[in-house]
Amino acid sequence: MNPHKNDPMKTLRERMAAEDRVKERIDEAGNRWTKVYFGGGEHFRNWLEQCEELGEVMVEPVDSTGYKCFEQGGEKLYRIWMKMEEPKKANLF
Repeated sequence: MNPHKNDPMKTLRERMAAEDRVKERIDEAGNRWTKVYFGGGEHFRNWLEQCEELGEVMVEPVDSTGYKCFEQGGEKLYRIWMKMEEPKKANLF
């Protein structure tokens, strides 16, 4: 029996830990993308603007279920991915 089965915070902690492990993705064309942001609201829009100045950007909507502040506010969550050449990536991180 799992004592945390009905614990929504445990589920949220697990989801946030899983999100922290999401770092890169490879698209169907074989391009490598690096996750540079996870969140929403005005903070997301600011990050998006800045990332667009640096290079090619892809935005991915994320299910906000379990993130009470986003659910209650009706806000959406997003990941911002950037496609960068390795030398640029090495200088940013």
